[in-house]
Amino acid sequence: MASTDDANTPSNASSNSTPTGEDEIELTILHHGNTLALSFPSNATLADLSSKISSDLSIPPSNQKLLITPKLGLQKPPFKDSSIPLSTLLSKRITLMGSTTAEISSLSATISASTVPRRPSPIKPATPSHSRSAQRIQEDATYTFHTLRPLPYLPRPERSLAFLERLRDDAGIRAAMRAHRFSVPLLTEMDPAMHTTHESRTLGLNRNQGEVIELRLRTDAYDGYRDYKTIRKTLCHELAHNVFGPHDRDFWNLCHQIEKEVDRDDWRSGGRSVGNEVYYEPEEEEVMDHGGWTGGEFVLGSGGEQTAVSSAGGEVSVGGLSRREILARAAEERLKKAKQVDEHAKKDGEGLN
Repeated sequence: MASTDDANTPSNASSNSTPTGEDEIELTILHHGNTLALSFPSNATLADLSSKISSDLSIPPSNQKLLITPKLGLQKPPFKDSSIPLSTLLSKRITLMGSTTAEISSLSATISASTVPRRPSPIKPATPSHSRSAQRIQEDATYTFHTLRPLPYLPRPERSLAFLERLRDDAGIRAAMRAHRFSVPLLTEMDPAMHTTHESRTLGLNRNQGEVIELRLRTDAYDGYRDYKTIRKTLCHELAHNVFGPHDRDFWNLCHQIEKEVDRDDWRSGGRSVGNEVYYEPEEEEVMDHGGWTGGEFVLGSGGEQTAVSSAGGEVSVGGLSRREILARAAEERLKKAKQVDEHAKKDGEGLN
């Protein structure tokens, strides 16, 4: 795991697992931020660890993912080598990712109950204003990311939230979203281990033409964050999927146009001309995504009440929200901003009289 100051993360990986006797060893693993100690016979293997997780934690092998560092990386059943002795893992850090059968069933039921036809949320139009700033406030409230959500079970979620806030408030991103009238209910971070294989790393995902955008903020080992401009370029890529799903020429033309607009309007960095710039199109081992997608999991991470920052600046609960609820929250935030614009316009009108 990334942070050395996480209260749940041991400071020395070698101290996580120690022999308990001549015939037993004790292996320590991390699961959703909690430290778990499991005892095994001294000749136990990786297959025995999987069986123990299934029986003691009710996480079936199909849901198990083990991040073993250093060197072994991501392992999941059926293992390429299930006979690896657990005694050779005593000095390694082992992170278990996976949900119980009950959690998966509950999530599936929530998604099934919320699959209703998508309808546009009613938005009260703002009163026309003599002030250009009032119009900008309304546009920024409408064409934005209405809810930001870090993954609470990864270390230091407040850092991920700050990263998402920086992306939302980026002058270039805001200008591009206004220009293309993009409104995204939820911007969240991606768990690197869930989208990493031996062949590729997925950098972003866009669901249902902009209902949810996921970004790969962290490094593979959770020990830091990726370069900001690389992530921002991934966000430009995902915003283009609001219009086009497949990676065809229309998609790439729009993607490159958004990238140019973001760089041009990033006044905090001084702005720059990028008319002749060659744009990065990822190689096989690191892919932006596999095109716009629909269906699948909507609520990410584990259960429990979680909070995120809305575009209005306040905190809202997003623990276990369904698709319908997330869209409703976004509509509520837009209505709140519209009322603020109305009040601002009335004050401007009184000042002109």
